[in-house]
Amino acid sequence: MPDLAFILKVSRPRFWIYLLGPYLVGLVAAISTRDELLTWHYAVFAVYFTLPANLLVYGVNDICDYETDKLNPKKANYEALVTPERRKTILLAILLLNLPFVAGLIYVPLVAINSLVAFLLLSIFYSAWPIRAKAKPLLDSAFNVLYIMPGFFANAMISGELPPWQAVVAGGLWTAAMHAYSAVPDIEVDREAGLNTIATVLGANLTVALCALLYLASAFLAAEFLGFIAVPLGFAYLLLMLASFWSIRNGRIFKLYRAFPLINMSAGFLIFWSIASSKLL
Repeated sequence: MPDLAFILKVSRPRFWIYLLGPYLVGLVAAISTRDELLTWHYAVFAVYFTLPANLLVYGVNDICDYETDKLNPKKANYEALVTPERRKTILLAILLLNLPFVAGLIYVPLVAINSLVAFLLLSIFYSAWPIRAKAKPLLDSAFNVLYIMPGFFANAMISGELPPWQAVVAGGLWTAAMHAYSAVPDIEVDREAGLNTIATVLGANLTVALCALLYLASAFLAAEFLGFIAVPLGFAYLLLMLASFWSIRNGRIFKLYRAFPLINMSAGFLIFWSIASSKLL
């Protein structure tokens, strides 16, 4: 019998909101009234962006990263270590949980299908060969646009088109910064394992400085759609990056990084309600 608790741990439940959040934002951004949300397949795909999609992203990552992960202390308790003998179980769980939802694409417009196919390809080949983008500096951060693909998919399901290019670029910059910052605590173990990332190439301080610029550029582009809320959000991430410089010097960057999901969830909550308040209330 499969270890369901282990499968759940591999899916990183604390990170589920990274996919589900953009999906929900994409939905409310595209609707005109809340009654438009009363469509069964919108709810079905909301379920998809919890366990199934996250197991795809992180399960493939863990299957492909054993040689690096076995050197990483955070895999001992903060995350799960997928050893070679557990790869088959995780791969089977990925297939069983994802294929039914892929079949459900027959109910959505073509542009939405393309968005989800892009999500699937980015999620797989971020970690898997022959691309393995995570081992190619700059491409690793660029591939993290996968985290906003659920938003594009949701928007396309309703409107039949992608969001404006400014929103697409803003989201891409934000996810690139999110990835680059997440790579900073792993610099030492990635170097030991011979894995090149944007953080191992630039070093901790330059990576954090780049993240600050990406977050500010994202906030600037997003202001057209989010209004004033883009200002405090951009300022909050700038403060986080400034705090990170101090944490790097004191060897406490991982401790600060553990608060990163909470900061991202808070930002997503504010973005969701700034868009949804005029449509759902």
